[in-house]
Amino acid sequence: MTVLCWSSFTFSYLDRARVLFESLRRHHPDWTLVALISDEPPPGADFDPANEPFDRVVWATDLGIADYESFLFQHDVVEMCTAVKGPFLDRLSRDPDFAGGAEIAVYLDPDTAVFAPLDAVIARLQNFDIVLTPHLAAPELEEAGVLDNEMSALRTGIYNLGFVAIRLGCEGARFAAWWAQRLLDFCFDDIPQGLFTDQRWCDQVPVLFDRVSILRDPGFNVASWNISRRPVAIGLDGTITAGGSPLRFWHFTKLGVLGEAMTRRYARDNFPVYEIWNWYRREIERHQEGVPSGWWAHGTYADGRPIPKQHRRHYRDSAELRQRFPRPFASGADSLSAYLDALTPGAVA
Repeated sequence: MTVLCWSSFTFSYLDRARVLFESLRRHHPDWTLVALISDEPPPGADFDPANEPFDRVVWATDLGIADYESFLFQHDVVEMCTAVKGPFLDRLSRDPDFAGGAEIAVYLDPDTAVFAPLDAVIARLQNFDIVLTPHLAAPELEEAGVLDNEMSALRTGIYNLGFVAIRLGCEGARFAAWWAQRLLDFCFDDIPQGLFTDQRWCDQVPVLFDRVSILRDPGFNVASWNISRRPVAIGLDGTITAGGSPLRFWHFTKLGVLGEAMTRRYARDNFPVYEIWNWYRREIERHQEGVPSGWWAHGTYADGRPIPKQHRRHYRDSAELRQRFPRPFASGADSLSAYLDALTPGAVA
């Protein structure tokens, strides 16, 4: 079956996406690889998709999202990159030309790397229409793991949506249409309101849709939040296993101080984990050419001033403001930024 695999990111994550797509190409040279980018190239950037390890770029502006500028302003960078995943998947399901004839769509976060073929996913989609992976596939054995990992899954979602795969039809298409609408309306990081971008919605998938498969194989979606129950080993022939199964893909979330701290907390003396992380750091460094640290074209007002998160929240919570300021990124007199700056801090929060 023909497969399209995509990731959603901005230019500050281009180095990670390059590592992901190169690893995919090694194991699945016949898959179509697509970059979904919610950004604009930095000034002076020499970005040529023909020189990148993916086949095609889709810009978020081309997804046909209504009132796109207003929609964009309501989201921070993480919310935006996740919010467009649903509309993209729905478009694949509805438009065979857009999908390039693909029968299966696989999503992977840009901060993942593939270490072995993902054939088990494709095999499952012979009998199922939707495949999800849980954050955890085995109970934690220590209280720290319960507090950090099991309770985190209760807050952020049972399934990690750094991966999802569907058949582009039947229940897969129904799921894509539903998920797209939920993400268009409610893709926010607002845990007190029961929302964590795209993930909490998918807690409901096994009861709302048929033909759903939960992939609990410990070799899939290995990350800091589950390595305490998935010992990693590297064989003499270089084969890597996690929890006794071949390592398929690793989710290197929060590369840096926080991610490394959580990895050390749960890997402990499982030294192959650190070898894999060191490999990933070297790969990121090798792919950093032309990658601007922290860049997001939509992170500032037109005058270059960073947009406070509370400005985005105030705008999204007020239909009156959205109607009054259809161009929310503008600066100067009579702009949204001037209006919000004139409010007291308590009114904006």
